[in-house]
Parts: sequence; structure tokens; C-alpha cells
Amino acid sequence: MRKVVVVNIAGLSWAMGSDRAAVPTIAGLPGTAPLRPSFPAVTCSVQATITTGEHPAAHGIVANGMFARDFLRVSFWEQSDRLVQVRKIWEVAREKDPDFTCAILFWQNSIGATADAILTPAPIHKHDGGMIPSCYSRPAGLYGKLTSRLGPFDLMSYWGPMASIKSSQWIVAAAREVFHQFKPTLTFIYLPHLDYPLQKFGPTSPRTREELKWTDELVVEIKHWARAGGAELVVLSEYGMTPVTGAILPNVLLRQAGLLEVREVGGMEYLDVAASKAFAMVDHQVAHVYAQPGAVDAARAALAGSDGIEAVLGDAEKAELKIDHPRSGELVLVSQPDRWFAYYWWDDPAKVPDFARVVDIHRKPGYDPCELFINMATRSISTDTSLVKGSHGRLPDDPAHMAFFAGAPHPGQTVAAEDVAGILEELLAG
Repeated sequence: MRKVVVVNIAGLSWAMGSDRAAVPTIAGLPGTAPLRPSFPAVTCSVQATITTGEHPAAHGIVANGMFARDFLRVSFWEQSDRLVQVRKIWEVAREKDPDFTCAILFWQNSIGATADAILTPAPIHKHDGGMIPSCYSRPAGLYGKLTSRLGPFDLMSYWGPMASIKSSQWIVAAAREVFHQFKPTLTFIYLPHLDYPLQKFGPTSPRTREELKWTDELVVEIKHWARAGGAELVVLSEYGMTPVTGAILPNVLLRQAGLLEVREVGGMEYLDVAASKAFAMVDHQVAHVYAQPGAVDAARAALAGSDGIEAVLGDAEKAELKIDHPRSGELVLVSQPDRWFAYYWWDDPAKVPDFARVVDIHRKPGYDPCELFINMATRSISTDTSLVKGSHGRLPDDPAHMAFFAGAPHPGQTVAAEDVAGILEELLAG
């Protein structure tokens, strides 16, 4: 089989990736085309579609988070490979060629995967509330060997208010080492840093253009060692980002309708999932509304037609968009293009829960881009949702906001995310 290196650049839209003035190397790659994401257009969902060729209705990754109904608990950024419920491209390829090997670097849902080399963030949370930054690796000693050559991975540069290109630079250096050591047939590399200025400053800001220049330089580096190692290079993204002007608070709407309940502890209000007839797990421009039997119509009435909500999807609409999986909410909300969903449920600022003002990606029932904004004097993040300038998740209306693909068999012709696995199989076959 031919070797292939896949580089996933978070947030790179078709308009950005095809701009030769901004990214001459990326735009000049062969086979560039818009990529239409699967729905929802968020990291974990689209990555699972790319690696399996299936929609969320089949692979089960319906968002960056999930609601475990039997545990009555929302969790975000779960990393287990077992959550993806269908076979991945490397498993199919290995059946055809026993010598096929695969490396996965910083893609979601990779812990426990059957790939030959794996590297992904996996910090250790200490009993006293502290954290030991680290990465999970397979083979087990891989991360240790990489740190001896490259230094430790800086988790603070990967996500949160200190996110920067430093994370992607380390990942590229680690990918080079893995490529040379393991010589994988197929390599997946995720570069995260562009995502954060897009959310903080918006897709058209001068800061974003500067980050694009640095991104292009990283692709130059990858292209050099990938081609020298006899590999084809594919560059893609999961989604493009759209400018936004404010947030929608579906949990506030559900609370006002008497459907959402809270517990007051220590003067702070915490979501009571067990007692709530309905609540929303939010994820950028999409939200899953989980409703108890008999409360679905009331939840729909509380949300439909509200400012900023474009659609409330029921069973038929979920099936049409291929997100009709048991993990999905009874209802799925889609925002208008210039809005996004925030998880907040309180109306009294004095009762904001303690985790709302800190970086805490696991206790919040939704993705919180406000974690990118911090007051360094108080070490407190903002709850001002108007600060966020870019978001994604809904299917783009404008082709310019689609994702990006380089390596397409028909340049300029839109590629569907569910077709990427097949394109990669053809490239591997030569």
C-alpha cells in the first residue's frame, strides 16, 4: 500500500484554505475542494465520520459530549475509542493487508484504538484538585521517549485561555518522530491551534490571518518529511467557522417553562438532571435537548420560535440529517448562523456555580468558549457570551464556510465528510 499522511487543521474553512495570499502552500496542494461536514459540524462527530465513512446515526458520536441516561450525567471530551460504534478505516485496511499500520496523533476517541501508534492528551487529575499534564501513548513508552527529545507537551497551549500555536508545533515535531520511527502506512495528525483565535477574534480578524500564516508554515514542514518518506499528503478540516454576535440560553428558556430544575448548594445553583423534565446539552451551534416522556411537546413549545433558534428537530428531522441515534436528545436545536448556544441556567449572577468561572471542560453540560477569556488578576474566566466571535456546528449555508479538503479526486467538487474514508482507501491502494 501507498503511505498517506492526513493533517486535520481545526477550523480551516474553504475560504481560508483556498486563499493563496494567506496560505500559499495549503492552497497550492493538489485536489483542493470544499468539504461538507456531517451534522453536527463539531470535532468529535466529524472526526468519527472521517475515520469510518459513516454518519452519527451509525457511529454514535452525536456531539463533543454525551448524556449517559443511566448515570444521569453529562460528560464532554470522552476519549475512548469504544464510543465509536462502527469499524475504522485502519481496521478495514488491515484485513486486506496484514502489514498495514496506522498512527493517530491527537485525534479524539483514540484511547484504546487498534492503531499501532497513539498519542493524545491524558492529564492525571490529583486528589487535591491539582493536575499532572501528560499524554496517553501506545506503545506505552512512546510519550516518554518523545519528551526526552522534544520536552513535555504543554497542555495549557492546547486548550483554554493560553491556547496557542505552541501546541501544534509540538504535535508536528512529535508526528515527525513517530513517522520516522514507526513508518506507518496511514498517519492522522490533528493541529488544534487555529480553532481558538477563530472563536476569540472571528474568522476575518487580522489575528486570524497571522495564525493562518503560521499554519501554512507547519504544513510546509509536514509536507517536506512526509514526501521524503514516500507519503501522499492530505490536508482537511472538520468544519469552517462563522462570525457570531451572541448566545442563546436554552436552559434558561426551559427553566422559565418549569421544565428544568436546579439544586441550591452553598448559595449556588447547580443543574438537577434527575429532577428536570428537560434540559439542554449544548455544543457550539447545536444543542441536544433530553426530555422525559411526556415533556417533549412542552420543551418544543418553550424553545421553538425563540430568538436565535433556527430549528427544533424532532424524530423525522433527525433521521433526515442522520443523527437519529439513541445518544441524541429527544429534540436537537440548531442556531441561526450568527448565534451559538451557552449552557447557562441561572438568572441571578450571585448564584453562578463555582465551575462557571474556571476552565473545567468536564463538569459543564456543554462546550464553553468563554473559557478562552480570562481576567489574569482574578484568575476568573468571563461569563460574557458576547465576547465570542466565531462558532460552528450547523451545516453551512455559504460554501465559503464549508470545511477544507486537499487530495480530492475531483478538484473544486464538494466532498462529503462521509466520503473521505473511501478517498483515503483509494489513495492507500495507489
